Amino acid sequence: MASVVSAQNPDYKLALSKSLLFFEGQRSGKLPPNQRLTWRKNSALRDGQEGGVDLTGGYYDAGDNVKYSFPMAFTATLLAWSIIEFGDGMAKGDEWINAAETLRWNTDFLLKATANLPNTVYAMVGNPYSDHVCWERPEDMDTPRPVYAVNTTHPGSEVAGEIAAALAAASIAFKTYDAAYSGRLLSKAKGDELAWAAAWLNRATNSRKYQKHVDTAIRKMKLMAEVTEYYDVDTEFSWDNKHVGIYVLLSQIGQYEKEAQTFACAVLPESPTRTTKFTPGGLLFKTQGCNNQFVGALSLLALIYAKHLTQTNQIITCGNTQFPPLKLVEFAKTQANYILGANPMGMSYMAGYGPKFPRHVHHRGASLPSINTHPSFIACRDGFSYLNGPNPNMNELTGAIVGGPNDGTDYFHDDRCQSALTEPTTYANAAFVGVFAYFVDHN
Repeated sequence: MASVVSAQNPDYKLALSKSLLFFEGQRSGKLPPNQRLTWRKNSALRDGQEGGVDLTGGYYDAGDNVKYSFPMAFTATLLAWSIIEFGDGMAKGDEWINAAETLRWNTDFLLKATANLPNTVYAMVGNPYSDHVCWERPEDMDTPRPVYAVNTTHPGSEVAGEIAAALAAASIAFKTYDAAYSGRLLSKAKGDELAWAAAWLNRATNSRKYQKHVDTAIRKMKLMAEVTEYYDVDTEFSWDNKHVGIYVLLSQIGQYEKEAQTFACAVLPESPTRTTKFTPGGLLFKTQGCNNQFVGALSLLALIYAKHLTQTNQIITCGNTQFPPLKLVEFAKTQANYILGANPMGMSYMAGYGPKFPRHVHHRGASLPSINTHPSFIACRDGFSYLNGPNPNMNELTGAIVGGPNDGTDYFHDDRCQSALTEPTTYANAAFVGVFAYFVDHN
């Protein structure tokens, strides 16, 4: 049901609540008794059996039914960092427990994915190729659910490092809420030492034990940036690239401040050294894919860095121009408000928020009728009539933040078949959880 809000007066508390509720629509496995999105039911209860391991639970990545440990771990890191930095806003919005349980649903799965460390990490459940030729509810899945692992024969240190970072970050978030669980997460996190993971392990252990790994990895990152145009070092933060996140995280302990400043100067609209692009309506524009994932991630980093600068009485220096930390807050607020309706299309990009929002979200479970109303099996190919049809989704995936405008203009077409525009992702929502929590506490 649409909420009564306006673009001129965004309800950050409501946005926070809905952004967390979205994750209940992404749950895999046996659902708990307090499941609030009741159109979803149990699914994928045999995940992992092919590999002789229990890999039930966790989150479906986006609008399909595959589980990827890499982006799921990044989602967990963003949620944990948001709780660490802006937990007061979550508490003020009566959402701290929901945030913690959203994170725990994720980390419980990551513990399963790393159950056989140091030899094996489970990276994916389900085959994206066979999954994508079907349009099925998670509850109806009859496509193969193979288990993909990284190990000494098939190496993949990136996913192992991402999971280590997520578990280390989550150990901090849970430290006062559930000390035993926090300790379990941290113990498992110490199994890998890549830059992102090592930076979080430094913070989680309150030591510099992993500093050598941080410095070595960052030197390699910078060298890679010099020889390839792929990496947008100053403004890149996603599940596939952690450059700026590492710098902002380390700036909190007085390291790599220059690089963190470069990030701030790259995103501030008034900065003489800005490298980011904006639409005429003010939305940060980075990609023709799911653009809002970058909007959320960079807004979250801006708020975290602004908090650090304020606490340490620092300013931002961009060339010959100086800015107070408040400018980063203004940048993030403009982006948050755009998502919530302050944009040329006059709509929010969060399902269920405001009078006008996307009704054709690219999402299998939401677009097909719920088992509650249609208990009969819907086969692989039979669901495509719903995907390609003109009608709104059968179920509201409340809180889902879709990909949004992605061509450099502010135009948006609410088309379920255009996944870049209308597909939600867990990592996009996770970043906005922290953004909305900040503004609940600082509005």
